[in-house]
Amino acid sequence: MASVADMFDVTWEEMRDKLRKWRDENYRNSEQIVDVGEELINDYASKLGDDIWIIYEQVMIAALDCSRDDLAMQCLRELFKQFPGSHRVKRLNGMRLESLERYDDANKMYDEILQEDPTNTAARKRKIAILKALGKTTEAIRELNEYLEQFVGDQEAWHELAELYINEHDYGKAAFCLEELMMTNPHNHLYCQLYAEVKYTHGGLENLEISRKYFSQALKLNNRNMRALFGLYMSASHIASNPKANAKMKKDNMRYATWAARQINKAYQGTQSASCGKKNIFCRQGLKACRSK
Repeated sequence: MASVADMFDVTWEEMRDKLRKWRDENYRNSEQIVDVGEELINDYASKLGDDIWIIYEQVMIAALDCSRDDLAMQCLRELFKQFPGSHRVKRLNGMRLESLERYDDANKMYDEILQEDPTNTAARKRKIAILKALGKTTEAIRELNEYLEQFVGDQEAWHELAELYINEHDYGKAAFCLEELMMTNPHNHLYCQLYAEVKYTHGGLENLEISRKYFSQALKLNNRNMRALFGLYMSASHIASNPKANAKMKKDNMRYATWAARQINKAYQGTQSASCGKKNIFCRQGLKACRSK
């Protein structure tokens, strides 16, 4: 099978930079990370310097996503050799045990970390992830609430708690979690959009009005957010047809719905593919031009 370097005509430096970009931008494209990373660590490990350790970690997590336990173990062995007492490496080992559904062993690993370092937030989150994997949503919610009493500024935890409440159809508590997120980061259009969706799902004229306002705010923050645009259309349409709405409210919301529908049509009519037709993971601005032959 052709190597990544030959297939895309790239150097090992470009492969290293690509992994760094995916890392910095929190990409979850595990198959591509495995393809590029496995070749890097097998053929160019001696050239990577200290970058090799973060690449081992990145490739290992991607390997767990792809059920490549052989590659995950290869990376883990190297990390254990270099950092024998590291809590971070122990956590990676716990994640591997989770991927094998050895949840009791993983929990013991995380308990060991927390015994040595009670403030280790990553280990506590992994224990909550195990509860989710086992379908113990109520226990996961309880543990996450206890976690947030100590680490109230953790946006990722508030978002996760909101998702758990949504799955339990507890939209009031989900909305509270999203309000906390919006107070922390009021310029994040995705938080506004999700809050609007929760209010829309909760139902009722008052919630629909709040929903329409936050879909509008999400669009104000990012006018390319098509989901928010559809949400604005749906919420305004429902208010306009709601028998409890007064005449002015119906008229205003009919206008909002008409505007949103017009913008949606315009967006779809103007959409044209700019793809060259070649699937090239190295084709992006600033790294490497797409080499169409």
